[in-house]
Amino acid sequence: MAALYKRWDLAGSRFGDLTVLGFLFVQALDGAFTYLGVRIWGPGIEANPLINSAVTMAGPVIGVTGAKLVAIALGIALHLTRVHNLVALLTVIYVAAAILPWAAVFLTL
Repeated sequence: MAALYKRWDLAGSRFGDLTVLGFLFVQALDGAFTYLGVRIWGPGIEANPLINSAVTMAGPVIGVTGAKLVAIALGIALHLTRVHNLVALLTVIYVAAAILPWAAVFLTL
């Protein structure tokens, strides 16, 4: 478990740079899928209650954009503190818990 939050000594790590780029890509993809899903099926399709509340209160554009900006800011903060293993784990979790379910929903169209 300690390996997840262990700091890397190298500031310019290729692994860290690729990891944060992957994280940013996955966040953008999740944002696009969430926006499309909410526009097509309404806010009830979103399983995350925080995103669902944000979309209900502020609308799909502001709700999804705000949530993704917060996630991206936190991911970049982890990258800047060189906790790349945690950023990589979060990227994998987002793919498994957000991208794949959205892809399955969109493939049923």
